[in-house]
Amino acid sequence: MSNETVAAPAPGAEQLPHGIGSSLPSGEIRAKTEGTFPYAADLWAEGLLWAAVLRSPHAHARIVTIDITQAQEMPGVRAVVTYEDVPGEPNHGRKTPDRPLFASDVVRHHGEAIAAVAADHPDTARMAAAAIVVEYELLDPVTDPEQSFEAAPLHPDGNLIRHIPLRHGDPEAAGEVVVEGLYRIGRQDPAPIGAEAGLAVPRPDGGVELYIASTDPHGDRDMAAACYGLAPERVKVVVTGVPGASGDREDASFHLPLGLLALRTGCPVKLTATREESFLGHAHRHPTLLRYRHHADAEGQLVKVEAQILLDAGAYADTSADALAAAVSFACGPYVVPHAFIEGWAVRTNNPPSGHVRGEGALQVCAAYEAQMDKLAKKLGVDPADLRLRNAMATGDILPTGQTVTCPAPVAELLAAVQDFPLPDLPKDTPQEDWLLPGGPEGAGEPAAVRRGVGYGLGMVQLLGAEGADEVSTATVKVHDGIATVICAAVETGQGFTTLARQIVQETLGIDEVRVAPVDTDQPPAGPSCHGRHTWVSGGAVERAAKMVRTQLLQPLAHKFGMSTELLQIADGKITSYDGVLSTTVEEAMDGKELWATAQCRPHPTEPLDADGQGDAFVGMAFCAVRAVVDVDIEIGSVRVVEIAVAQDVGRILNPAQLRVRIEAGVTQGVGAALTENLRTPRGLVRHPDLTGYALPTALDAPEIRIVKLVEERDVVAPFGAKAASAVPVVTSPAAIASAVRAATGRPVNRLPIRPQAAVGAELA
Repeated sequence: MSNETVAAPAPGAEQLPHGIGSSLPSGEIRAKTEGTFPYAADLWAEGLLWAAVLRSPHAHARIVTIDITQAQEMPGVRAVVTYEDVPGEPNHGRKTPDRPLFASDVVRHHGEAIAAVAADHPDTARMAAAAIVVEYELLDPVTDPEQSFEAAPLHPDGNLIRHIPLRHGDPEAAGEVVVEGLYRIGRQDPAPIGAEAGLAVPRPDGGVELYIASTDPHGDRDMAAACYGLAPERVKVVVTGVPGASGDREDASFHLPLGLLALRTGCPVKLTATREESFLGHAHRHPTLLRYRHHADAEGQLVKVEAQILLDAGAYADTSADALAAAVSFACGPYVVPHAFIEGWAVRTNNPPSGHVRGEGALQVCAAYEAQMDKLAKKLGVDPADLRLRNAMATGDILPTGQTVTCPAPVAELLAAVQDFPLPDLPKDTPQEDWLLPGGPEGAGEPAAVRRGVGYGLGMVQLLGAEGADEVSTATVKVHDGIATVICAAVETGQGFTTLARQIVQETLGIDEVRVAPVDTDQPPAGPSCHGRHTWVSGGAVERAAKMVRTQLLQPLAHKFGMSTELLQIADGKITSYDGVLSTTVEEAMDGKELWATAQCRPHPTEPLDADGQGDAFVGMAFCAVRAVVDVDIEIGSVRVVEIAVAQDVGRILNPAQLRVRIEAGVTQGVGAALTENLRTPRGLVRHPDLTGYALPTALDAPEIRIVKLVEERDVVAPFGAKAASAVPVVTSPAAIASAVRAATGRPVNRLPIRPQAAVGAELA
């Protein structure tokens, strides 16, 4: 990752955006648009070898033999490695080390790594991998998570990864009105932009350096060191430019074989995965089965929620325990529910592994509980939005986990904002041949078959890790020769951390030129890039370090003039006192000195959920309301999202332009989850692992996105009072779109993505 620099403007030039609250542009914009941004796929080294990985064509099979003889004898092949060549721990994993680097006796999912090859040309490496002869004994795959409970163990650790029984309130409580539903959520792929790639370079001390687009460099380093049988300090992870990520960017099955091959050959080794390999290798959103029963009184006040939530973890545990905790904890949504009884399970199957994808756990339950709210409104004969307002959560209410919501929770205000926002005009005055029909600009249907629907969704997500996770980050700020440098191992994945770090230093020290150093594991850990962590903990660490440098800068001046540093302020590169006696520039005050400080940020601790699913498990939460307007062709079942109106609680707006982009991107990802994205795996085999068979939403699918309200109610325990913004619109928009399709068709929509047959059958007017 290149240094980010914002140079001071020339005299008389237009002043650049500056500090917190301004729309400071990303320092990566120019490099990305000019094609000079340092992606891992572009890296090169002297004596480079190329890697290829042999992956299983079966979802479940016993490995009888692996014959690498033919591959080893091919000209240009420098090394072939299997499970027998792993010098350290054979297994790895994000949370639970249960996943083998290479399968040894059993293949547990389609695409599991079996061997890797290093050769002097990429085509040679691929041909050598294909020349490895593996004899399999096929086994029946377990692909239905409900069958996993009774199936023979698929893994030495068993099939059950985690079970959470949440019990809150009186189990005998009942409402006058009861609605039930069964819901299914499909397998969404994170579909990272750009190729997943990496370069491993052996070190003279017998260690190795990994150049990868990691979102958790220290976690990846420790995982790699354990597999290689090396001390962590002999493995270095250097973070290359990250094209973007909405989950774990680089799966370990890509970069762990690279280091092993580099150590074996003594040469740099590079791998650039094909899109098919990406689909087979990395983790996906958890497919989920949900059964719900909602109780309410005659006025629509929620009394009790009962639910069963079953997450398909795929072959290995990954982050499934955390996803289940989020799903169970947020199973009732941002509503006041005095009695809740939720059973949650995460189980192994022979499907592809599931893991961290933005909003994991929360998205699945949001789709289900919002469908229940629509059912309840219909049965009571009340407006769906009014029913939601009647039950909306507020600060001071209690989650079903027993935790008090101490952060700002303006749920009713958010819903009222989207409810009151004007609806888009109907195209009644537009010639029918110019209509934007469902199915695309050249929609195949007839205008007479189009029905418009309006639906609502309320969603919530956690901020930071949960259940006792040690959320800590370290940052250093250095100032010399009028340039400030931020050193922090927080990875920029597109969420805007490096821009935020520059803004913090500009605001605190009055220095225009701020650089953010490249990230590697020689720096202190900052943790993974997920759950909005870096806005909070890494931004907080940068702020504290910058304030310490500020004190170092101002103390001599304060002492000289007999006043405290609190009476001095820095603005626009100048230092002034409250009474105007002191006025100087930051440059003059520095006087050629080098100042630096290192600080940590660690939020208040959380605790694991207990045996009844109770506990203060979350540091903070963010909320969102979405109103979706859709057009549905009820003859062919196609859906066009006309408009999404969003109101979101953001704590404090740190960068207005960046915030809006993050919300719009989150909504668009939610549109994909609602309508098109479903990685199909019949009998555990990934069908169409490419961007032709897997339908990502395009610019033609993106609706008009109206950000109608951003509530700035600062969270007093968060640095700057801000909340991360990316995940909650992803979570909420699919539920709102499904709600709108129900309103348009009168038919139940109990599956995401929405299948055409779910929208067909309403009576024609």
